[in-house]
Amino acid sequence: MNDADRSLLGELRTALLHLHKTLIDWQRAEYELDRGTMAPMQLLQVIFNDEHFAWLRTMSGLIVRIDEALAAKPPEVPAVAPLITQARELASPAAGSAYAERYHAALQELPEVVLAHRDLVTLLKLHNPPAKA
Repeated sequence: MNDADRSLLGELRTALLHLHKTLIDWQRAEYELDRGTMAPMQLLQVIFNDEHFAWLRTMSGLIVRIDEALAAKPPEVPAVAPLITQARELASPAAGSAYAERYHAALQELPEVVLAHRDLVTLLKLHNPPAKA
């Protein structure tokens, strides 16, 4: 992985982490309205195991794969392009999926999600202008 790819992945990781945390906070607030306040460790268990958070697991997995790519040593360094492609798909999800429905709902309800989405899309466009993100 060259320095430009490493830098891009670092920026992508930061943008995704911010968006992911914002979405988790939004989903948590909704979840706690029905079930009451959760302690941090309880929240972690719910994020991993409850269906209400399942739609966020693709984004969680992408962040983990980016972390692994950044930590990889040659010759095990993965390709960067598939990670970028998946980030684009998350920023512009296909209509009809559970992820797309929740993501678009979050964009409608929370200005912080709009701003985090904007940051991610801007980063992706800077690194490949013709993309659909």
